[in-house]
Amino acid sequence: MPPKTPRSIARDEAETVAVQALAFLAGRPDDIGRFLAVAGLGPDNLRRAAADPAFLSGVVAYLLGDEKLLLAFAADIEMTPQRLAEVGRLLGA
Repeated sequence: MPPKTPRSIARDEAETVAVQALAFLAGRPDDIGRFLAVAGLGPDNLRRAAADPAFLSGVVAYLLGDEKLLLAFAADIEMTPQRLAEVGRLLGA
């Protein structure tokens, strides 16, 4: 029996993963601090930014650019890094 091909990710599922990525970063004070500095945001405007699909794409792009964070997040949500890269492509990261 050939290996199962993973189904493609829907846009809403990709956005959910991006929100999970933001929550993951928020649970890591040093990492969220670096992310906010790179994004040019403060904690006060983070909630508003999180509603923007372009911002969510940036969250995923940030994780994809940091292998250590990417692997930790992938393990946390039990998703392969390759699948996260697919999420990034779908969101335009």
